[in-house]
Amino acid sequence: MVPVGVPSHAQKEDCTRVLKGMIALSRATFPRGILSPLLDAIARAPIWADQVDYGHGTGHGVGYFLNVHEGPQVIAYQAAPAPHTAMQAGMISSIEPGTYRPGQWGVRIENLVVNREAGTSAFGDFLNFETLTLCPIDTRCLLPERLTQCELEWLNGYHAHVRERLAPLLKGEALGWLEARTAPL
Repeated sequence: MVPVGVPSHAQKEDCTRVLKGMIALSRATFPRGILSPLLDAIARAPIWADQVDYGHGTGHGVGYFLNVHEGPQVIAYQAAPAPHTAMQAGMISSIEPGTYRPGQWGVRIENLVVNREAGTSAFGDFLNFETLTLCPIDTRCLLPERLTQCELEWLNGYHAHVRERLAPLLKGEALGWLEARTAPL
């Protein structure tokens, strides 16, 4: 997410709301085998809380046959929760909530994640997501005061990981840009 021009307060509200949805699903722990459409509401809840929505799915499978939208998983409440959509370790999915205001602007934040084993309890095996995407989320588009402490910690941790992985590959202006775009809030 990169602004074109200087974002308005209303645009920052939408960007912050979408980021909250991204973080909510990115941080989720869920039972192995849960039907993927059931995860959609986790990302939408912070957006719905402000009576806003978006007209597309929250995510989809990526890459087994090198297609972009590839199942069997699909994170969208509009999709039928069928046995073949069960979430298993190793699946790669997108998480991409958004908000679109026709004739005004739109925002979508999209990361790729992989399902990782999160542990076993008396209630079964659980999974969570490991984020694969290494791209800064431009904080100039956000209202940091609208983020909870947990959300700020997630964002700062994500940016620290991006910086740690990419900084050794950069120098000069590119490194300066990365450091500025991943500075902690």
